[in-house]
Amino acid sequence: MYKTIYIILLLRIHSTVCNNFCEAKGEQCNVNKHRYLLYDVNPPEGFNLRRDVYMRYAVFIHNLMKSSIPSLTKFKLILPPWTNLYHWKEQKLIQIPWSFFFDIDSLRKFAPVIEMHEFFDEIAPKYTKIKIDEVYVLQHFEDMFKTGIFEDKMEIQKCNKEIRTNFYYYNNITSDNIKCLSFHGHIIDLQNILKITEARTILFDHAEVALHNDFGNKIYWQARRSMRFNKQLQQLALQFRRKYLNSTDESDNTQLPEDWRDENHERAARGGPYLSVHLRQKDFIVGRPKDVPNLEHAVKQIKEILHIQGLSIVFIATDAPIKEYEKLKHYLKDFFVYRYTLDENLIDGQLAIIDQIICSHARYFVGTHESTFSFRIQEEREIMGFPIETTFNRLCGSDINSCHKPSVWKIIY
Repeated sequence: MYKTIYIILLLRIHSTVCNNFCEAKGEQCNVNKHRYLLYDVNPPEGFNLRRDVYMRYAVFIHNLMKSSIPSLTKFKLILPPWTNLYHWKEQKLIQIPWSFFFDIDSLRKFAPVIEMHEFFDEIAPKYTKIKIDEVYVLQHFEDMFKTGIFEDKMEIQKCNKEIRTNFYYYNNITSDNIKCLSFHGHIIDLQNILKITEARTILFDHAEVALHNDFGNKIYWQARRSMRFNKQLQQLALQFRRKYLNSTDESDNTQLPEDWRDENHERAARGGPYLSVHLRQKDFIVGRPKDVPNLEHAVKQIKEILHIQGLSIVFIATDAPIKEYEKLKHYLKDFFVYRYTLDENLIDGQLAIIDQIICSHARYFVGTHESTFSFRIQEEREIMGFPIETTFNRLCGSDINSCHKPSVWKIIY
């Protein structure tokens, strides 16, 4: 019943709407033209959570392509350019294309995605000013948090916070049709908006509010498998593994076919003869001391794992300052300790991806509790077919008694 009510409400809102783009151009609306779905994320959100939000919308678009409603099959998903993130040291990098990090051709084998500069070329050549037809700023229902009663619904309401009118740090992407959409539920419910509007360009801001609709199922893992990394970054990681870690895809049994759609899953990956560790520090060590170890406690656990696994090499991915890393290396002086610090004129996000690639190919991986960086490594290892027991492990904080194994999310084909 509630869905009918909200759809009627939205129909009233959109009753006078035609395609703003077509009107602005003085053209007849052409049902054969592409439509464009844009999304953006709360600025403080980190790199790996943003990857997760992408998957929600990629799956959403993937499913729209199967719709029996022709207008819904016309959408392309615009990849929001990357900007400065909390963990990135660079302060001037904005509007970074996805191709810096990911293989766009691989993404397109799952969903019709395009970069922002391609969107400009298709809809507004010469980078003229773009007015997005409709913008929906997703926000939580404030009363749900007060009452503790949560139910799936959506409703146009007064904005909880001041809204922005320029998007993606572009001065020429604006809108004069912005509404706040209080929302609780799964992303599939956003279809109710797309079904009743003829707008050609639609933006969902604070896109992280909408939850996964297919988390952990076959479609989810197809989207995840399509997220192959930029080939240059893969090659740099391979060179490092070969030079320092005695690791190659052939010897590690981690080869994957060129096309992710040709993958046949079997747990046969062996991994390189090294331990990989994701040791999150900074904000985690301050805010979660019971779950995240200090340096000395981490060293003790790393030594124990190395002995149990019969390994003498450890690769460390950490956000700890260089002085802290040097301390860790000193404490582990009986072992070979490495981190990726080669200067390849790469930005922080690219270096983080190389860390993830190297960690994902190790004989044994141990991560940080509830870190999305560790989650993504675990997913990579699931895709390559590592044994469960070598993947889903964590470092313990000060509260040993509550240090349980991470949840196991097995790949599904």
